[in-house]
Amino acid sequence: MNLDQYLPVLLFILVGIGVGVAPQVLGRLISIGIGVHHPDAQKNSPYECGFEAFEDARMKFDVRYYLVAILFILFDLEIAFLFPWAVALKEIGAVGFWAMMIFLAILVVGFVYEWKKGALDWE
Repeated sequence: MNLDQYLPVLLFILVGIGVGVAPQVLGRLISIGIGVHHPDAQKNSPYECGFEAFEDARMKFDVRYYLVAILFILFDLEIAFLFPWAVALKEIGAVGFWAMMIFLAILVVGFVYEWKKGALDWE
């Protein structure tokens, strides 16, 4: 068996490793070069998830984060229906307009319900 047959495979593996490692090494060298060794305290403070960034991975954290995230996705996806409706408003006429008004009324009722239940409050 001739080892020359494995040269393309070896080259492919080396290029793959290089593509995976080179950006990390380059980013580290650039950060050292511009003097950014450690992020400041504000960057490590709880932002979206509500808990410290560098703690035990097995810790329990508040389920309210998930509730707010699910509500955001729910209302965000419902609002996404407004864009095609606005583009096609002339073609769908009054029936389409009033159908969207009913949809928006249901959306507002759901939003007010969540607001009154306190799901949007973050303590």
